[in-house]
Amino acid sequence: MSLSAQTEVGTELFSTTVAVDRARLVRYAGASGDFNPIHWNERFATEVGLPGVIAHGMLTMGIAGAALTDWLGDPGRLVSYGCRFTRPVVVPDPGEVEVAVRGVVGAVDAEAGTARVDLTVSVDGATVLGKAQAHVRLA
Repeated sequence: MSLSAQTEVGTELFSTTVAVDRARLVRYAGASGDFNPIHWNERFATEVGLPGVIAHGMLTMGIAGAALTDWLGDPGRLVSYGCRFTRPVVVPDPGEVEVAVRGVVGAVDAEAGTARVDLTVSVDGATVLGKAQAHVRLA
């Protein structure tokens, strides 16, 4: 489905899940330079009051953004993207956590040739990114 000026508000564009495990956290830490022990050390994370090791907020935001640009097919169509970090993503060891991303048309501005895509990003049904919205160019 392509996003056009005729696309109706409320239309679901995509829905996907991404598995996050501790190895992914380590790779992200290396790429970002963020080696805060809350992202890899269980003892430290719980000592500072967290429920366990948590994913980097920017990793979670990036997962949602990548889901959107994958759906768009052309990352150059992404005009802006922002969110609020509302809940930590706890990553078990061993195992993984599934981050669910759903994109819905929030508004269409045919005159400007853009649309707002509202992203719902959740883990086990609990929203982890708030006010996650992107503005994209229409096809």
